[in-house]
Amino acid sequence: MELLQNTLGRIEPVEEAFLTKAQAKLDQKTKPVGSLGRLEEVARRVAAIRRTLSPETEKKVIYTFAGDHGVVDEGVSAFPKEVTPQMVLNFLSGGAGVNVLARHAGAEVRVVDIGVDYDFVPAPGLTIRKIARGTRNFAKNSAMTTEEAVAAIEVGISLADEAKREGVAMLGTGEMGIGNTTPSSAIIAALSGCSVSEVTSRGTGINDAALKRKVEVIEEALALHRPNPEDPLEVLAKVGGLEIAGIAGLVLGAAANRIPVVVDGFISTAGALIACEMHPAARDYVFAAHSSVEVGHALMLQRMGAQPLLDLKLRLGEGTGAALAMSLIEAGVKVLNEMATFDEAGVSAG
Repeated sequence: MELLQNTLGRIEPVEEAFLTKAQAKLDQKTKPVGSLGRLEEVARRVAAIRRTLSPETEKKVIYTFAGDHGVVDEGVSAFPKEVTPQMVLNFLSGGAGVNVLARHAGAEVRVVDIGVDYDFVPAPGLTIRKIARGTRNFAKNSAMTTEEAVAAIEVGISLADEAKREGVAMLGTGEMGIGNTTPSSAIIAALSGCSVSEVTSRGTGINDAALKRKVEVIEEALALHRPNPEDPLEVLAKVGGLEIAGIAGLVLGAAANRIPVVVDGFISTAGALIACEMHPAARDYVFAAHSSVEVGHALMLQRMGAQPLLDLKLRLGEGTGAALAMSLIEAGVKVLNEMATFDEAGVSAG
């Protein structure tokens, strides 16, 4: 708990004055004021986060957190939990969607075993920080103890701290865990008070009967545990996931270390939302990669005050959307750093 409390104490809002300075620099570029739209928005935000008008973006790392979920026993997923370790091995061999898109973006993928019910052999690209062999079935018990939830958050914080020491310029979040749209829906339902049916959809492609069962399981779990919506740690522990907790920690650690963090889709945003509920200023450091087709995602983004950069109808997770958005953010920063000013180009500003 000490690392978590210290990290929360280090988070400060981004300075408005730096946003203004960065926009002033952008306004001197050879273009009509504001003509590059949201590329200018992301550029000035990165500059303000990094506290420099010439921020670097070269070293980019996506952390893909992996964990299993006991609630899969309730028939809420189209795939068995054995797929979680199989996909982790696919990540490590470079064959998954996130690997392809991260290579495209020039980002490194680091896979974190934070709660997979499988014993991995140490391998390049794999960080083994297992808190438990998956969560408990939250239809019957709390998914985690408070201590387990805090420990998982602190894994994410420690990774962000390590990234700071390495000189990582931009972080991305991803996840792998069969059944993890169920805790994600439970989290936004618990925090928002919305009906479960409003925030729950088909995940990996379950049929109508499984969707109905999924909604019932979440409703029953929320009635059983009655998580306090004013206490995000309690919500996380009772109906969350270990990878979601790890992502929450990575976001908090990124904010404390003033590193931009690009958050992927529905499950990653559940983690980011927990982080922002724990410290509202954390949202200043979050870039929402895309708008997921999961119905609860828009409500999460709205609650965080985040506007997604892309809408490509993605629903894969892993960090795929984060990789794509990293390229756009880097493009915006390159405009800030490399585009000529009117004076440099000898062009009349009008």
